[in-house]
Amino acid sequence: MGARIGNNESGAPLGSDLATSLAAVQERLAELQLAQIAHGRRAIVLFEGPEGAGKKQALKQLAAGFDPCHFAVHRIRHDRREAADGHWLARFWRLLPGAGETAIFHRSWYRRVLDDRILGRVDDQTVARAFDEINEFEAQQRDYGTLIVKLYFDVRPDVQEARLKARSANPWLRVVRGEEPVPVREPAYDQALADLRANTDTRWCPWRTIDGNDERQAALLALWTVADAWAGAMPSEPPSEAKVVTLPNERFG
Repeated sequence: MGARIGNNESGAPLGSDLATSLAAVQERLAELQLAQIAHGRRAIVLFEGPEGAGKKQALKQLAAGFDPCHFAVHRIRHDRREAADGHWLARFWRLLPGAGETAIFHRSWYRRVLDDRILGRVDDQTVARAFDEINEFEAQQRDYGTLIVKLYFDVRPDVQEARLKARSANPWLRVVRGEEPVPVREPAYDQALADLRANTDTRWCPWRTIDGNDERQAALLALWTVADAWAGAMPSEPPSEAKVVTLPNERFG
């Protein structure tokens, strides 16, 4: 499933002071975003993975590095009204970024082949068709110059259970969470994840798996992954200044 990024596999300067390292990568991201904005490039970042895997911690740190005027965050939840919108991907088309903009998805169209499949909302035939439709959808974005960075946050069952238990003890978080989380300990989760890796880790949109067992380390590693993708896709030189054409004075009668 693409490259698995863990504590010993990234070139990111982890160091002992995570706050300093985070500040460094956020500054780097701010510089890279300027190039994106100036050249009118589009970008999409997906934060995928089970609840309790550290996605939101990383998302907060990414948002702190980017210019907020040029990105939007979309939280994707199960939509029971999906059928009324026509094709199930229709709602995502409406959220695609414009020139110089970034769309960040906290969960994404992959819910259909993960949560919806595990919870029995879709059958195997629908899942197989969804894999093809997702790959075509992402290829279309790539063909029109959109950078797509897909991050999958993985977490051990014991770590997930401990985090979810801590959240359940907080009455505010119990209300905010809303949806029932999918346990990574379930065999159905292992099968859905294996099929995800086998069917959607494409050469044009590879997955990058983030070890989410340490949330702070995972956030740092996720940000360096995004920064590396930006550095490889965005022009390094500023766009040429538009030439100002001065028209001769004319008298109109």
